[in-house]
Amino acid sequence: MKKLHIYTDGGSRWNPWEAWIGVYITDTHGKEIEKRYKYLWQKTNNEAEYLWAYYGILRAIDLWVKEIHLYMDSKLVIEQLSGNWKIKKKELQEIYCDIQSLIKKWWIMIEYSWIEREKNKEADRLSNVAMDTKN
Repeated sequence: MKKLHIYTDGGSRWNPWEAWIGVYITDTHGKEIEKRYKYLWQKTNNEAEYLWAYYGILRAIDLWVKEIHLYMDSKLVIEQLSGNWKIKKKELQEIYCDIQSLIKKWWIMIEYSWIEREKNKEADRLSNVAMDTKN
């Protein structure tokens, strides 16, 4: 595989409180590669979104993929990861730095795109599975 499309969603039902993350990975033709979800403990909604961007990039590294198109329905996180908006929260700045370190260390080419929630249904469904099952 040369390039992956990674759809992520994360959230917290109370902010901050229990959080969850989900990812749906496809190849460039839309063929499913894998689905993952993870239950987190106490995180804000934005921390959960950032963390799954981080974990999605890690998974691409595990699969030896150097090119990623990351899709999220969080406009804030996409704009911050793209460098268009300032990151004010210290916790988010730390995760952002971790993401940038991964990208530089592994020579990852990454493109960020905001998508509407309706186009991110599988990642959203997976994140809710994580919250409901606490896995």
